[in-house]
Amino acid sequence: MHRTPHSSPHVRVMPVLGLLAALLLPLGMTLAPHATAAPAADPVRIMPLGDSITGSPGCWRAVLWNRLAGSGYEDIDFVGTLPPQGCGQAHDGDNEGHGGELVTNVADQNLLPARLASTRPDIVVMHFGTNDVWSSVSPDRILAAYTKLVAQMRASNPDMRILVAQLIPMNPSSCAACAQRVVDFNARIPGWARATGTDRSPVTVVDQWTGFGTATDTYDGVHPNAAGDDKIAARWFPPLAAALDAGLPPGPGGPGDPGGDPAACTARFRAVSSWQGGYQGEVTVTNTSASSVPGWTATVVPANGARLTQLWNGALTTADDGTATVTNAAWNGTLAPSASATFGFVASAPATSGTPAATVTCVAKAPAG
Repeated sequence: MHRTPHSSPHVRVMPVLGLLAALLLPLGMTLAPHATAAPAADPVRIMPLGDSITGSPGCWRAVLWNRLAGSGYEDIDFVGTLPPQGCGQAHDGDNEGHGGELVTNVADQNLLPARLASTRPDIVVMHFGTNDVWSSVSPDRILAAYTKLVAQMRASNPDMRILVAQLIPMNPSSCAACAQRVVDFNARIPGWARATGTDRSPVTVVDQWTGFGTATDTYDGVHPNAAGDDKIAARWFPPLAAALDAGLPPGPGGPGDPGGDPAACTARFRAVSSWQGGYQGEVTVTNTSASSVPGWTATVVPANGARLTQLWNGALTTADDGTATVTNAAWNGTLAPSASATFGFVASAPATSGTPAATVTCVAKAPAG
């Protein structure tokens, strides 16, 4: 049987190119360099991190993925060491939601670093601690575990952006005290986040508790049903979209690196006045980075069933669950370092809602490269 001899391109092609160059050079001609296309930007890698609420099957991830895709966010990649687990709709199902896990065990056993090394996320979306609360682990221990996990995330990626949920309500038949334990733990999360976040690696609190009912939004007092999945995805969407809109900070010495901190901001809520059935509030957004920023987006989650009905000094978008996303007006978006902008609003509220309150977060747009 005739066999065509195999030849290496390094042996046969390179001498031909060298010979061609030798023939052309005396004529004053040179070979043009071969043009190569610029490499496509890597997608932003997002890790959904938690327990069975995130991963078994965690269908809020499917809802969130499709909402992001439908809103034009294409260069994203959900990552995790666990595969998709159904949910009846096409989506990127990779995740890090391990059923039954306690966040304190993950921290104590150093389970996260290997998972981070395998997936290399840029953003972590974390709803974690339900099993710890159920097991009567103290808030101090849970928050210490959070702190350790955040340190491990930053060791993996110093520019990690971290979205941390205030847990959805829990009221299983076997744990009468669990409902209040969730309330007590959630109350501690904003203060922890303020102490833990940095300009380079911000920690954003996402209120998954307000407006979520165990009777209507879970099938067992703990795990979300389809209605609960929709609510969870709706709460994740604004801060995650804001983080994606802001862009990932450039690496050290990379293109567009200004030599200072990446764009970052803080948001502060204040109730101006209140009356039965509503109140007037305002939110102050402050640029906490070392560079001027060209714009910002704030998320307002009113407590106790309130909803924003009017807004000034910004543009308002309201989700079905009442979460409000506010982008700057044309004239108050650019903020120098330490500069602030304030927008005001009127909210309607149930007559029995009590003192006005809201969870507010913000993301500043990254300066142009």
